[in-house]
Amino acid sequence: MKNLSILTSTLIVLAFSSCGMNNNTAKNSADTTLTTVAVDSTAEKGLFAKMSVKDTIKAGELVELKFTVYNHADTAQRFCKWHTPFEPFISKYLDVKSASGEEVNYKGAMAKRMMPPPASSYLSVNSKDSVSTKVDLLKGYDIAKPGQYTITYVGQNMSGLVVKDSISFVYLKK
Repeated sequence: MKNLSILTSTLIVLAFSSCGMNNNTAKNSADTTLTTVAVDSTAEKGLFAKMSVKDTIKAGELVELKFTVYNHADTAQRFCKWHTPFEPFISKYLDVKSASGEEVNYKGAMAKRMMPPPASSYLSVNSKDSVSTKVDLLKGYDIAKPGQYTITYVGQNMSGLVVKDSISFVYLKK
């Protein structure tokens, strides 16, 4: 029983560490309409992530989050796309909270994963390049009431990416 516990613990550690490994290639896109930004420059690894969203969004509009991973290293790096916006909503990788601290319900799917992640679960970012994606938060989160909301990225244990700061936006009535 003790050996099984040690083996299980070892496999879990290996699975999480494999998602944070770095190596290969990808592209970027830019958008200047998004204004609130959060960044963590983990320059030692060469990768850092940035989230942005419009400061004010009216009901009926998309609540579009832009998530960008930058590689400032001299070599290509890679990250696990699980628990990031680079895949559909099949895990809760964001905490979305109202100004009063009330957590917004996640309404997306929750998938169990086979460990370790297969090679197809990784995205590569070329040296001095970036890769971006956009996601409509209304497809995964029940944002309905007018007010200020704060978004925090919490998927770092699976993806290996860290976004240091939270970002905020105001959701207005029509």
